[in-house]
Amino acid sequence: MFRTLGGGDLHTSNTKQTHTHPVTDLCTEGARLYASALSVGRMSRTEVEPAPCLIDLRLLLPDPDDASWLRPVPPSAALAQRLYPLEREIQDRRRTSVELTDAFEPFMAISAQSPAPTHAITVLEGIDRINGALDLAIAESRKEVLTIQPGGGRSEDVLSEALTRSKPLIDRGISVRTLYQHTVRHSQRTFAYVELMAGAKLQIRTLEELIERLIICDETVAFIPARDDRRVALELRHPGLVAYLAKVFEQLWRRAAPLNEAAPYDPAPDGITGVQRAIATLLIEGYVDEAIARRLGMNVRTCRAHVAKLSSTLGSSSRAQLGYLIAQSGILNEDP
Repeated sequence: MFRTLGGGDLHTSNTKQTHTHPVTDLCTEGARLYASALSVGRMSRTEVEPAPCLIDLRLLLPDPDDASWLRPVPPSAALAQRLYPLEREIQDRRRTSVELTDAFEPFMAISAQSPAPTHAITVLEGIDRINGALDLAIAESRKEVLTIQPGGGRSEDVLSEALTRSKPLIDRGISVRTLYQHTVRHSQRTFAYVELMAGAKLQIRTLEELIERLIICDETVAFIPARDDRRVALELRHPGLVAYLAKVFEQLWRRAAPLNEAAPYDPAPDGITGVQRAIATLLIEGYVDEAIARRLGMNVRTCRAHVAKLSSTLGSSSRAQLGYLIAQSGILNEDP
């Protein structure tokens, strides 16, 4: 007796576990038996044993006249029982949504009258994303684009890309002012680029030393590098930041020499040129040749050639002695 009851209980328990599911996912056996019960009008408890889910889901209820039989609940009644709480929940949520809308409506009116917020600083990662943001900002420019391009002469690919980006500006008559370093005066490609831009509102000036790369469009948005390899940039739209960078550009612009004027490096009576004075200044500040070349926008070989000429002019036989002779010579106190 114990064994029979135990086996029956275990069997029933396992069957219920395998039939635990919502009514929306009625098992195959349960669907078949429910359809059969609806057709016949009732079903014995023994027949329902393979699908106890029908009782759990209250799709079959005990027959009030005979407890050994079950009667099917009409599908319309079963559906209504399940839809009622859902419809009530939907009504509650609709009421809540109306209340939320009413609560925020006064603030929406204020927001509609305020200028749309912008991201003050956006990090741009990757060359494609940087170029995409630059192209968009330049395309939206209406007045002037300011650029600082440190380094020496540009490669043909870089100048070709600059020309492509500048075409829309030429067509719309947008003013472009660019600052290069003095070393681009020895680059034929730079002068060829200027000739191709003839007729455009393009002005180019050069300085001995510049800050890092900078692009400003309409004093509304600015771009600066965020990493030495220039694969990460910052897009700045905070009015205060952009205005500050524009003032920095104007200060550098006033000190710079127009590209179409005479080169600013004129030989001094002592035979030391302006570029050699610039190198001498950085030498006594402790910069190595690679750092000097990078700051003055020239290659390392050219920098070392100038250092050699400087050493020869001052009669230096070593790097350490050269620093001493530069300090003693007074050449850094002369105007270039």
